[in-house]
Amino acid sequence: MTKIDTVLFTGKTHTAASTPEGSAHIHESRLDLQLSTPGKGTQGDQSLTGIEAHPTAEKLFAGAWSACLISAIGLVAQQKKVTLPEDLALEIEVDLGMTKGAYFLQARITAILPGIAQDVAEAILHAADQICPYSKAVRGNIDVALNVVTA
Repeated sequence: MTKIDTVLFTGKTHTAASTPEGSAHIHESRLDLQLSTPGKGTQGDQSLTGIEAHPTAEKLFAGAWSACLISAIGLVAQQKKVTLPEDLALEIEVDLGMTKGAYFLQARITAILPGIAQDVAEAILHAADQICPYSKAVRGNIDVALNVVTA
């Protein structure tokens, strides 16, 4: 798996499960489906390097992945008979970057499970990652770091 040398843009989401439906929030703003294409700036065609970092594809992917993975966390917790905290949250950051002139993605996932034992929380996240279709789609294709916060 290729490691990114230079991160060009990071799409961030914070998904809270405090309501029955949960809610995903795009970091810094609400989700806006007006997409922009990397490389098309005010001066016409140019490389992604040096343009204002604003492609929304990474944010959209992080948001969709977050919604799927937080549902998988709920399913795994139910199977393990673990009551999840009301302030359960999931943060996903998807980076667009370059290595040797080629574009790649990488991601960091942080599950916030206050009050759950660290080993139990890690087991839940790792099991959820195994059943989430978005996690399956990227497994072996991009670098993904899984983290758990229980405090």
